[in-house]
Amino acid sequence: MKSKSVNVVLLIVCFFVWMSHDCMASSDKSPSGIIKWYQYDEGMARGQKEKKNVFLNFYANWCGYCKKMDNGTFKNPSVIAYLNENFISVKVNTEKERRIAAKYYVNGLPTSWFVSKDGEKISNLPGYVPADMLMNILKYIHTDSYKKMNFKKFLDSM
Repeated sequence: MKSKSVNVVLLIVCFFVWMSHDCMASSDKSPSGIIKWYQYDEGMARGQKEKKNVFLNFYANWCGYCKKMDNGTFKNPSVIAYLNENFISVKVNTEKERRIAAKYYVNGLPTSWFVSKDGEKISNLPGYVPADMLMNILKYIHTDSYKKMNFKKFLDSM
């Protein structure tokens, strides 16, 4: 009887180990609840390959408003879902990747940039952005409304 319960416990443990390994093996999938962030080169290549706009977030570890975005805006379930579904998200540490920050004229933090599917710069977004405002901007960019109207008109049409 004792060996039967040990076998059942081992079977259950093996099942959970197998399941967790299987979930980790598909590294392309982001666990729900977090944004799938890429390194710059991989994210830019993936944006062109998948025909998705790229959302760049420039930050530094010492930046208080960067942390506020990380702990607030980027934890918002709507923002997470929308970014993961419609954009390739890239995080760039300006302290470690100065060349990339210079390419996008990053002078203050946090700064976000939107890059089109074909690698063209669309627009930048300086400073802290709360989740509700970022959602509106993400929709404005994703729907290509920025090509047809200004942001105020877009907001009025929602």
